[in-house]
Amino acid sequence: MAFSSLLRSTPSPLLEASPADLSPSASALRPSDRSKNYEAVGRQKLESMAYMFKYDSTHGVFPGTINLLDASTLEINGKQIKITSKRDPAEIPWGDYGADYVVESSGVFTTVDKASAHVKGGAKKVVISAPSADAPMFVVGVNENTYKPSMDIVSNASCTTNCLAPLAKVVHEEFGILEGLMTTVHATTATQKTVDGPSMKDWRGGRGAGQNIIPSSTGAAKAVGKVLPDLNGKLTGMAFRVPTPNVSVVDLTCRLEKSASYEDVKAAIKYASEGPLLGILGYTDEDVVSNDFVGDSRSSIFDANAGMGLSSSFMKLVSWYDNEWGYSNRVLDLIEHMALVAA
Repeated sequence: MAFSSLLRSTPSPLLEASPADLSPSASALRPSDRSKNYEAVGRQKLESMAYMFKYDSTHGVFPGTINLLDASTLEINGKQIKITSKRDPAEIPWGDYGADYVVESSGVFTTVDKASAHVKGGAKKVVISAPSADAPMFVVGVNENTYKPSMDIVSNASCTTNCLAPLAKVVHEEFGILEGLMTTVHATTATQKTVDGPSMKDWRGGRGAGQNIIPSSTGAAKAVGKVLPDLNGKLTGMAFRVPTPNVSVVDLTCRLEKSASYEDVKAAIKYASEGPLLGILGYTDEDVVSNDFVGDSRSSIFDANAGMGLSSSFMKLVSWYDNEWGYSNRVLDLIEHMALVAA
């Protein structure tokens, strides 16, 4: 999730992240405008932040008002946001800001130990907007009901896991997944390079993002096993980074335990999209392409016309996701759920 944000719910105070990741969009704060239950209370790097929040090459110009009140205060739609710039999260005075829930979206402090620094600054709960090696992981619509108030540091998993897990949940509960391979065709991210450059850990990842389709590793499929324990060890996958700015797509090829036609699988997914997973899992049978999902707040939109069945037990399932906007909405959903459980 790009561009960290500090939010506070009404009446329960909410959150923020540090240090700020200023690219590519203010994804986390913009969805907070969806509800009057949220009030933003703190952010970083004032002038750059105001500019990048207003002008977004993917999501368009922000329709509201943005004002710089002083050297440490930003105002968005009449709500004042205090600014801080600290490399050590423990030095951010979250308690003074009234922030109970912090979104750790820097991509740096992703373990329980590192993310706990926010608690030292006065935050009560931390939501890591990335996979975590040791924090409890949640995907809204899949396993958020296992959250307990005693959990102070949690992970919202990745955007790809948020797309794959609801789809896998429906298919596994209805037909059983024996094993599966996932490929995500993923939009360019801020960590990639515009032209060829050095990349010590992943040489292919150092190639120009706008010129290449780049194979990459991802733990998104394996992470499904953390939110759906029945699938632990049954899924793995990879990514192809492609030269598009936003919206990605998951291809899940899986072997089923129960015999089913592709029509049966489509029907089960459609039912879930209109019922228990409404707003999380979508369904389309139209001839869509990636740009049609920019700004879609759902985690996963199943493409009925893109998938296929080879036999009664072997399926290819395709699902789209706005890896910025959809994921940011799930961060807010998770915080709302945590606040309700704590109430």
